[in-house]
Amino acid sequence: MTTSSTAPCPCGTGKPYASCCGPFHAGTAQAPTAEQLMRSRFAAFARHDAPYLLRTWAPETRPASLDLDHRLHWERLEILCTTEGGPFHQEGTVEFRAHYREGRSTGALHEHSRFRRDHGAWVYIDGDIRD
Repeated sequence: MTTSSTAPCPCGTGKPYASCCGPFHAGTAQAPTAEQLMRSRFAAFARHDAPYLLRTWAPETRPASLDLDHRLHWERLEILCTTEGGPFHQEGTVEFRAHYREGRSTGALHEHSRFRRDHGAWVYIDGDIRD
């Protein structure tokens, strides 16, 4: 999926991709909070950007590779709750609901994710799927 620099970012902030998650994906900036990392990872899933997802995954839980299903279209992200994860924290959590479409079917992934700073940068550790 390509996104023009003026198109709204897939993460749902309403900002243009070029001034929202684009710099994170390009490696020219780092997400300042756990929530922003979560948003940028959602946008990476929406854009099928496996290298960014792997780069922002904690080394001890990161898979060796990531094969993203191009039939799955991530459409909308809801941030339900955050704990810590701010600019002055070392750990944080983000509970979210990510809505997707696959063909004519729709669904949502509800997850409570854990994040931490790794050499100053936020990384995704793991998550618990919720009903």
